Amino acid sequence: MKEITLIRHAKSDWGNEFLKDVDRCLSARGLRDAYFMSDWYAKNNPKPDLILSSTAARAMSTALIFSRALELPSAQITLEAKIYEANVSTLYSVLRAQNEAHKSILMFGHNPGFTEMCNDLSDDLYFDNLPTCAIASYQFDIKNWKDLSAKKGRLNYYEFPKNFKALQSNL
Repeated sequence: MKEITLIRHAKSDWGNEFLKDVDRCLSARGLRDAYFMSDWYAKNNPKPDLILSSTAARAMSTALIFSRALELPSAQITLEAKIYEANVSTLYSVLRAQNEAHKSILMFGHNPGFTEMCNDLSDDLYFDNLPTCAIASYQFDIKNWKDLSAKKGRLNYYEFPKNFKALQSNL
C-alpha cells in the first residue's frame, strides 16, 4: 500500500508586484491557514515517510510549517523543481521516481496541476478547484511507485481551511 497526500500551498501574498511568481511568499491568511491545517494534520495522521515540495517560496514555506508541526527534520523535505507549474504527467513522473521504501508521501505544490491530479487519481470526488492549503489524501493498493496510475486511488479524506472556519474564528 502507498499513500499520497497532496497539499496545495497556503494563500500567497500578491502585495509586491516586482516579485517573480516563484518568489511570492505566504500572506497573513496563508500563514494562519498553514499553521491551523498542519496542526490538524499532525493530530489526525501518522507522520509521512517523505515530504516533497515545489521550489516556489510559498510551497516551501507551507511544507516547512507542516514539517515543524509533525516534528520532522527539515532534511526529510525534498525540494523538487519539477513540481512548480507541473502538469499531471510531470506529477506522476515525480511520484513514480520515489524510493520504494517510502510508503507515505506528502507533496506540496500548485494549481492547476494539483486539482487536475486529484481528478486523475480517483473518481471518488470531482474537484472543481483545490483551494489553498487544502489536503487531499489517496490510498493505492500498489507495492511500487512506478505502478502508480490513473483512477486507481481511493480518497482517504479531503480537508481545507474553510471547513474549519468556525473553529479558526474561536482561536
